[in-house]
Amino acid sequence: MALALNPAVSRIQPADIRNVLLTGHTGCGKTSLVERMLFENKSIIKQGTIADGSTVCDYEAEEKHHKHSLKSSLVHFIHDRRLFNIIDTPGSGDFMGQAVATLPAVETVLIVIDAAKGIEVTTRRIMKTAAELKMPRMLVINKIDQPGVNLAGLMDEIRTAFGPECLAMNLPIRNNTDVIDVLDHGTAAGGWDSNLIPVGEAHHRIIEQIVEMDEELTGEYFEKGDHLDPMKVHRAFEAALASGHLVPVLFCSAITGAGIADLLHIIAEQAPSPLEAQALSMTIPSPIHTLHEGEDHHDFTPDTRPDAPCIAHVFKVISDPFLGKLSVVRIIQGSLKSKSEMLVGENKKPVRITHLFKMFGNQHAETDHLVTGDIGVIPKIEEIHFNTILHQDPAHHAVTPPVLPLPRPLYGVAVELKNHADETKFAAASHKMMEEDPCFRVERVAATAQTVFRGLGELHLRVVLEKLRNRFAVEVTTKPMKVAYRETITSPAEGHHRHKKQTGGSGQFGEVYLRVEPLPNDHPTGFEFVNETVGGTIPRQYMPAIEKGCRMVLSGGAIAGYPLTGVRVSVYDGKYHDVDSKEVAFVSAGKKAFIDAVTKARPALLEPFVRLEVTAPQNYLGDLTADLSGRRGRIENSDSDGESCTITAMAPLSELMHYATELKSMTAGQGSYSMDFSHEERAPAGVQASVVAAFKPHADED
Repeated sequence: MALALNPAVSRIQPADIRNVLLTGHTGCGKTSLVERMLFENKSIIKQGTIADGSTVCDYEAEEKHHKHSLKSSLVHFIHDRRLFNIIDTPGSGDFMGQAVATLPAVETVLIVIDAAKGIEVTTRRIMKTAAELKMPRMLVINKIDQPGVNLAGLMDEIRTAFGPECLAMNLPIRNNTDVIDVLDHGTAAGGWDSNLIPVGEAHHRIIEQIVEMDEELTGEYFEKGDHLDPMKVHRAFEAALASGHLVPVLFCSAITGAGIADLLHIIAEQAPSPLEAQALSMTIPSPIHTLHEGEDHHDFTPDTRPDAPCIAHVFKVISDPFLGKLSVVRIIQGSLKSKSEMLVGENKKPVRITHLFKMFGNQHAETDHLVTGDIGVIPKIEEIHFNTILHQDPAHHAVTPPVLPLPRPLYGVAVELKNHADETKFAAASHKMMEEDPCFRVERVAATAQTVFRGLGELHLRVVLEKLRNRFAVEVTTKPMKVAYRETITSPAEGHHRHKKQTGGSGQFGEVYLRVEPLPNDHPTGFEFVNETVGGTIPRQYMPAIEKGCRMVLSGGAIAGYPLTGVRVSVYDGKYHDVDSKEVAFVSAGKKAFIDAVTKARPALLEPFVRLEVTAPQNYLGDLTADLSGRRGRIENSDSDGESCTITAMAPLSELMHYATELKSMTAGQGSYSMDFSHEERAPAGVQASVVAAFKPHADED
């Protein structure tokens, strides 16, 4: 749906842009917070609600049905002469990839916490990720208007979990119906003080934390007290934010509007602009790297000149039913203009940018340009893909996108079309959904000859199937989920095969002797191929064919149909025929010799282990630890605050395939969890035997 662009957006300069990511646990009120910001700013005339499906950000049918955000959504508005680009993200761990993928587009991460529920699984997870990436963070305590909330206890919990650098930047007053900014105010306003902590004390705490970043400013503070140069304080604040020395805590209510005006004011005045972030090297993960002289690389430093050649990073792709493919970009350098031409990655043929949009939920406003640091949309260009770099200058062809710490899709469900006439629609739909969701995969498993959807959890794949049906009118049946095992070897061995075929005329002949040996677990590719033949027993031109035969086994495995890894292959002898030897013969000989060697090399099955974090009411601690132990899990840690408990454990993924449903049953719906891939371990003999026994390889003609 088309929207008129606010004329002020066209006049915005990079120093006036604020790019902000909202994240936090499911149900903490992120989408409602965005809605209240828009209402406060008069960008909308009525505040929508999750219950009636009328919010700007949750516009998809699946989101209205589940009453949760299921993808990242963008809005923009002008406030206090600044352009706010706000990205709302899902809170479920099943959609964590949506939040991680947008990190390179923003300078500030706002982590929202429900005042009544406190720190939850996703809160810890995103705080850890943002801290590791050294991104500026602010904590937003939402729903302070709820009766009985213990804000003092929550502040203690936050500082215990995330460190003493978490300091209140505003405080609730008037029975939590309003807030006071303690950075700007050293005393209570209108006789109202905060029940949480005296305003004066909070003011001195945050000022002292800020001035510690500047030795000269520290001296001035002890000499003059609060009478400091505001610009010096702002620069020290930005430095403290960038280094993680300060994590401001803000209080608000998206429902009543308490603290929303102050939240907007703080983002406008104190959150870093793209230029400030660049000056302080804030933008982590580094948006782009440049390669030179082989494999060497270094961080790319953008040119700050307004007329510098444009470089943009594609951090999101949307498949719009009316507008087609929409590529969401952040401008790293220069300005992107409508009707201009851009190169995509290393492609030498440019694409023409016919239109540019600013997004507002599912609405769009056309603009003629995007300046450095701004976020916008390029429509209808199929050559542009997720996490690619667009550039104007051919000299920037080696600039590459950031390496994103995306969660690994571990859950799998086998799918089969109900109507095989839908194969073309299914392929197109799968491709579009993979472009939209960086943590969704479609793959073919040789072990079962099945098409498998892989994602981050049961809910993730359920939503994918709903989209497939609702948006693309494709119906599939599903079968039990499969675990992404991998095969490897544990000892050296030798293999041999002679391929000989005579069908009239010239035949086929190739004979290969090779040995295999295990590679270290941390080997970068998991496979090496070496030619150790001497005396021309096999001509060099046939070595690529032998390697091709070996690589054919890597994808389909040798014992159970799963990918094979951690193998070094050395071809040391063989025979050929002057007339009958051909590449196809050595492909077959190499493949069969490799399988022969692997089956003798004490093959093993590797199963994925995940790091699991479970949060539930305290009274379920014993049941949860016993249940995890019964799933071959290893409890690493358990914490309790008297009301809730958090358990950290390692467990094999194969034992957790239905954990979401079972956890809900065990905890009466009060438990939640997150999991991330940790490592692989050798599967127990019983597990390996059952998996290998279930493998039915296709007959292969010699």
